[in-house]
Amino acid sequence: MSARTTIRDVAERAGVSPGAVSLALNDRPGVSERTRARIRAAATELGWVPGQAARSLAGGGGRGYTVGLALTRPARQLGLEPFYMEFVSGIQSVLEEQSATLLLRLVRDRDQETAVHHTWWREGRVRGSVLVDLIEDDPRIPALARIGMPVVAAGHPALTGGSTASVWTDDAAAVEEVVRYLALLGHRRIARVGGDPRLGHSAMRARALEQVAADLGLDEPRSLPTDFSGRAGARATRELLASGTRRPTAILYDNDIMAVAGLAVAAEFALAVPDDLSLIAWDDSQLCRLTHPALSAVSHDVHGFGAQVTRCLFALLDRRAAAAGPAPTPVLVPRGTTAPPGTP
Repeated sequence: MSARTTIRDVAERAGVSPGAVSLALNDRPGVSERTRARIRAAATELGWVPGQAARSLAGGGGRGYTVGLALTRPARQLGLEPFYMEFVSGIQSVLEEQSATLLLRLVRDRDQETAVHHTWWREGRVRGSVLVDLIEDDPRIPALARIGMPVVAAGHPALTGGSTASVWTDDAAAVEEVVRYLALLGHRRIARVGGDPRLGHSAMRARALEQVAADLGLDEPRSLPTDFSGRAGARATRELLASGTRRPTAILYDNDIMAVAGLAVAAEFALAVPDDLSLIAWDDSQLCRLTHPALSAVSHDVHGFGAQVTRCLFALLDRRAAAAGPAPTPVLVPRGTTAPPGTP
């Protein structure tokens, strides 16, 4: 055997993908017996024996699995988002239990993400993937179903058509709790600084805000879209605070970074928080507790959410009943940035 013989050489000789070679030589399902025999014959002809890296592509009982995660985020922004740092840490906690690894890739859009998943699957680099940032009629769902790639969606099943295992949080219930709390304090003009409106969870939060405000007889709320960055959050806050008689007395932000930026913008406008303006962040984090005053926040266990998603994927890979279902509902944690509204 040549020292340069690889799994790709075996795949080429057998006329299959490297992933199929890994499945066949590790006695995993996914290839026919006829193909398995052809692959074994090709490996024998080349004198190739799978090493540890090749065996890890298939694994067993979770051991050696590699799980994929692709994020449509600029690298610089990802480093500033506590949510994804916590989410990935939750994934990693389960991977450590399973002696498995995470293959993380940052992509520019969903088309590139789909292409990346196709490459991973074709080359046998992952056994399954986690999908995040779902949109309505998400094209990734049918694309990955066509190639038979096991995936778990971190998002509401309404966004997957019920065809994919999902783990989700009830964002609508959390929004309702926030709006009812603010209404009890006396707020009637409530706004939201949201993310990309195409994202499923962002659209659900916007609809929930509109519905609860209407049910309570509040003024029609405004939701401004952003890219989740602090700069965009500050810009949206300025637009809301410069809206004259329509100026909100309370603002809900879709993440902690934008809420911290909003707190700084309130100071620019010489508005006292919470006397003149109440602010609430989504995804409670250390950032929320370090501001002055400390930010009221919608809190949920992001680390636990990531772990639950990953356990669901391993159940799917091991052909057990996937532990799909809702994660604990986020809850409001009032702190120093919410109070009854003052007089503008």
